[in-house]
Amino acid sequence: MTRQQTTKGRAIMARLSGAGISISIGLLALMACLIVLQVSARNLLDLGLPWADELARFCCIGLVFLSIPSLVVNHQMVAVTLVPDMLGPGARRMVHILSELATLVFAGFTLWGFAAFLPRAGKFLTPAMGMPNWGYYAPALIGTTFLTLAALFRIWQIIKGQEDTGINADKEVIL
Repeated sequence: MTRQQTTKGRAIMARLSGAGISISIGLLALMACLIVLQVSARNLLDLGLPWADELARFCCIGLVFLSIPSLVVNHQMVAVTLVPDMLGPGARRMVHILSELATLVFAGFTLWGFAAFLPRAGKFLTPAMGMPNWGYYAPALIGTTFLTLAALFRIWQIIKGQEDTGINADKEVIL
């Protein structure tokens, strides 16, 4: 893989993770508005808004699953680095690869769960909005697919020595 291909791969992953963050910010703003609307309608007008509750949950699902790939791509997940920091460069690289493989396994199991769940449950509609379940859980499926791509990208970078794992601290990582 040439340097130009690596830079192109980083640019694509940066765009995907940036899009996920932008959509997540919009979903967070919408969720906050829906919650304020719901509380106000309940307390001031004695009116329940079940569709607002359902839509706020949809926003929360999308917010979480669409922002996680960005954290993986930018290596900003919560991590305890006590053990890797005590290891030599080769062992540290292996620990980072194992960590990314664990993320990949999680994403794989989640996608497998979606493959088992959505064909059956996707036919039904949500109670308040009447939205098909496949659409309701689509942000989670899309986010998990991007998480899989992000984990594969990070593993590839670490194997090729193009990702800063603390081994080459003076090496700049551009995303």
